[in-house]
Amino acid sequence: MAIPDFQTLMLPVLRSSEMGEVKISDVVQLLAGKFQLTEDERSELLPSGKQTTFANRVHWAKSYLGKAGLVELTRRAHFQISDRGRDVLANPPGKIDIRFLEQFPEFILFRDASNGSDNAGKNSPAVEAVQASGMTPDEIIRKAHGELDDELSLDLLARVIAAPPEFFERLVVQLLLAMGYGGSTSDAGRALGKSGDGGIDGVIDQDALGLDRIYVQAKRYSDGNNVSSGAIRDFFGSLDRFKAAKGLFVTTSAFSASARETAC
Repeated sequence: MAIPDFQTLMLPVLRSSEMGEVKISDVVQLLAGKFQLTEDERSELLPSGKQTTFANRVHWAKSYLGKAGLVELTRRAHFQISDRGRDVLANPPGKIDIRFLEQFPEFILFRDASNGSDNAGKNSPAVEAVQASGMTPDEIIRKAHGELDDELSLDLLARVIAAPPEFFERLVVQLLLAMGYGGSTSDAGRALGKSGDGGIDGVIDQDALGLDRIYVQAKRYSDGNNVSSGAIRDFFGSLDRFKAAKGLFVTTSAFSASARETAC
């Protein structure tokens, strides 16, 4: 089964502390077994690589239960059920989610503080998104960040394709210099971009004497106009003419399967 969202985990997390103090890491292992998670699901990491997705969701479930006064922190990484939590389990609901927690004044205070004074007494769009999606707040942020990155990437690509080819050639050289190629020398790279350049659009000097160079081919192609194996072979020929040991082929489109095979 898929990894359960953090609201689905709220009731199981509360029940896990019914017998007294528990360690959060033990709860993670207990619930992973109860939900029959696979090894891959148990080991799936957040993008940060610092915590598993499942453990993160268990922590968020425990945190929200705490904001509603259903569990209490006892010491580092440990918690226990509160009297209010026991009252809830005495007549357990079908599930515990954010809407259920909103019956408790402490949770309303937490929600309003998170929303800001302008949204006091009501849910902000962010809280509505958490309720509707089941994602944790940081998952919502990562998703929005990813969508913004995608939109920015598409906009940037459209601008590059609309610009003259010489612009893309200069851009690629400047990007490589910014990434550290060419060391600390600001003039270590140059775009050629003229007839008679031998099929090379740019050069990066990796040492002050220019003895170690990266030769660059930059193709500003529209989407669907993929780089062919013939273009790769032509680039190899250009590298041979310059007796080059290193070459980098950059495009705004993609490489065909045959081009990838040729490059390898």
